[in-house]
Amino acid sequence: QVQLVESGGGLVQAGGSLRLSCAASGSIFNINAMGWFRQAPGKQRELVAAITRGGTSNFADSVKERFTISRDNAKKTVYLQMNSLKPEDTAVYYCNARVITIGTTLKLNEDDYWGQGTQVTVSS
Repeated sequence: QVQLVESGGGLVQAGGSLRLSCAASGSIFNINAMGWFRQAPGKQRELVAAITRGGTSNFADSVKERFTISRDNAKKTVYLQMNSLKPEDTAVYYCNARVITIGTTLKLNEDDYWGQGTQVTVSS
């Protein structure tokens, strides 16, 4: 069983900063891409940022130059540093990881796992 546990959300004023963390645990052989998605009320879930195991990252246009993503492979943890926050960044933020596990027949399986979500609210 694989679990992703997020932390770091909260309420912040516009222009402020927050740092989200997401730690993976369980029967993990390896982790490929990790990332953050968000979903605002009445909107579809969207990709915010993602990072490969080797450290290559990509960002949604709306957060470029304001957000950074990083990961610690030894700790199986991904971070999202959010600066210059805007009210439109308000959403539930979800961690995602593409996790490789070993099946009962010793076959490698790759599946997407999600965290429970953490609320980020930016007041104007």
